[in-house]
Amino acid sequence: MNHDVVVVGAGIVGLTCAARLQEAGARVAVVTADEPARTVSRIAAAVWYPTHTVGDPRVLDWARRTFDELAAQAVHGVSGVVMRPTRMLLRAPSARPPWWAAAVRDFRVVRPADVPAPFAGEWRFTVPTMEMGPYLDWLVQRVTGGGGVLLRRRIDRLTDVADLAPVVVNAAGLGAGGLADDAGVHPVRGQVVLVSNPGLRTSVRDEDNPAGATYVHPRSRDVVLGGTFEPGVSDVAPSAATGQAILARCIALVPELAGARVLEQAVGLRPARHGGARVAVDAAGLHGGIRLIHVYGHGGAGVTLGWGCADEVVSLARGPSSSRTGAAATWGSSAAPGRAR
Repeated sequence: MNHDVVVVGAGIVGLTCAARLQEAGARVAVVTADEPARTVSRIAAAVWYPTHTVGDPRVLDWARRTFDELAAQAVHGVSGVVMRPTRMLLRAPSARPPWWAAAVRDFRVVRPADVPAPFAGEWRFTVPTMEMGPYLDWLVQRVTGGGGVLLRRRIDRLTDVADLAPVVVNAAGLGAGGLADDAGVHPVRGQVVLVSNPGLRTSVRDEDNPAGATYVHPRSRDVVLGGTFEPGVSDVAPSAATGQAILARCIALVPELAGARVLEQAVGLRPARHGGARVAVDAAGLHGGIRLIHVYGHGGAGVTLGWGCADEVVSLARGPSSSRTGAAATWGSSAAPGRAR
């Protein structure tokens, strides 16, 4: 074994785990069936926001850690990372902030007198956003530049990589369910429309639009318009009718989009899991005393929770030894995971 840890999956979660493990001193290999640029992460609107995620203290900690890491990356000029102002328009009054507001530095509730019709409320906040092409490239360069290797290999079972390292991290996204025999993993289809950017800087959300969730996320050269959230649907062909409906909803929400040139329609399958993301050591491990750690099932919140989950994976990889979970890691130091560089 030439590596300390092998990470299965090269989407946003797998690559952040690989980066954090390297920072902790581990020699890392990443095994992926597809190039990172071809994973579902590439299609993500990539805005920090815990969409369709139930809050509890553990999830809030993942979200807060990820927010802080991405905000630091924005300060350091990491490729594709920008802090972007956001308006969340509410269809019903909300007496209290959402559970995730504690992770956001400038969250505020807009005065009712300043909320535009027909909305009943509005939140404003600034969050990290990423352009996933440049960001995934940066992550790959960070991992390989730190001595990690990227192996193109399609596997049928996790034992296929057990000869590479004494610790295996299952971050295979939608494929992780089959590798872990987890029937709770399922696709959630999402369709977006990309249009030219007419000069927008602020993200705008109307999550409870009765015609369908509506969001407008500007980037440097284009705007991501969405969207759909279709559990159990695995068709990756864009629907022209759905695209037209998304475009109409977004123009109604942000009239400046009228006349913007349509660049692309894209579909991605979010890797969701009933019960939420699984970040845990597998009690059974793999044959030969290999420690197995699962980190999958984030749905559309991989960007929002990824770095926090990666911190936990490092702790789990360093965990105490047992006859069923493999030997404790001996690589690196006991220092806390690093920050943006």
